[in-house]
Amino acid sequence: MKEVPFRLGRSRITLRLPDNAHLYASRYPAPSLASADTVARAVHAPAGSPPLAKTLARRRPGPVVVVVSDSTRPIPYADFLPSLMADIGNAGIPRDDTVILIATGMHRPSTPAERTEMFGREVAGGYRIVDHRADEKESLLELPGPSASGARVRLNRLYMEAGFRLVTGLVEPHFMAGFSGGRKAVCPGLASLDTVRNFHSAAFLADARTANAVLEGNLLHAEALSVARMAPPDFTLNLVLDPERRVAGAFAGALEPAHEAACGFVQECACRPVASPADLVITSSGGYPLDATFYQCVKGFVSCLPAVRSGGTVVSFGSCTEGVGSAEYAGLMKEWSGHWRGFLAHIREGGNFTRDQWQFQMHARALEKIGEAGLHFVTDGLPARALRSLSVTGHLAAPGKAGEEVQKLVDRLVAGSSSVAAFPEGPYCVPL
Repeated sequence: MKEVPFRLGRSRITLRLPDNAHLYASRYPAPSLASADTVARAVHAPAGSPPLAKTLARRRPGPVVVVVSDSTRPIPYADFLPSLMADIGNAGIPRDDTVILIATGMHRPSTPAERTEMFGREVAGGYRIVDHRADEKESLLELPGPSASGARVRLNRLYMEAGFRLVTGLVEPHFMAGFSGGRKAVCPGLASLDTVRNFHSAAFLADARTANAVLEGNLLHAEALSVARMAPPDFTLNLVLDPERRVAGAFAGALEPAHEAACGFVQECACRPVASPADLVITSSGGYPLDATFYQCVKGFVSCLPAVRSGGTVVSFGSCTEGVGSAEYAGLMKEWSGHWRGFLAHIREGGNFTRDQWQFQMHARALEKIGEAGLHFVTDGLPARALRSLSVTGHLAAPGKAGEEVQKLVDRLVAGSSSVAAFPEGPYCVPL
């Protein structure tokens, strides 16, 4: 047996797996510079754009708006954002003319404690910080033209009226949009509910090209890019993280060339080919902050699907310290528990839409391939009643005992499996 560490919440668990278990692991090079230095090098030598300082000199009337990811993304902003904000100040932009805008998309607003943890005390206490609110009509502005799909588009007013837009984001494999980062910080990150509704439509998600590492022909990618092109950033910064959450790469500059370079890097380092689908796959949900809700944990067991055979078994686990997810999502899961085929038929009918339904639609891909009996989920963070409503084979662990519960389950399932694969990084390393 070999011992393999997996992230679970804010800590790690070590699982004993068969010696012949196939491990899918990313292959990022060890960072040669501190995060702040890696970022500084990128913004001083960007792709398709002059350096940040020269680009700032051409700003329009209005504040400099720095768009950042929300608390569900583990970007170590505290390691480099103070230096980046200092660069903006050194370009002659006063602090009171600079705003940090959190691209929450449909996620909840940040808390003061999260802002301090994410950005560091200096930035959290020294700058105006605003959460995007997709449901606040007065904070949104409609764009004059439609999106690629012909939809109406409304974006954050602060972003739209900015004199300079600096967009940052994490680039990783994304089970819907191919890769995150770049255009996705604008749509869905800064979009209205109705814009996001179209971006996450049932028709878009039913397409086979809605998948990890697929950009060409991906309807979500095309939609998001069309929106971002209508209200383009003046400068972008795409971050790539290694398994230790260090900045392994920074790609700055114009929207599309910087994002394309980052996606290419991630494709090479974190997308692994499948030689043969396994009987049993074990995957984390990426650890904190991604596994804080079951909603986000779905990414782990959907992303690993190419590595498991039809009718096989997946063991997934997450801390779920913040519960199932939004009230709408929790209600949806309860309503359609055990009836996922009926749910798919329901959302394909015109006019039926519930916020966050897209996550259950992706979840259904796992149910279609391995069934609810083959989809195991272990947590110590949910009430038993909630866990029973999630269309998984749930295993409720005692507080602090989730790792032991996962090991017992793995030991039992390994005995009936001829091949085993594992994803210690969860959805941050994906099979193709």
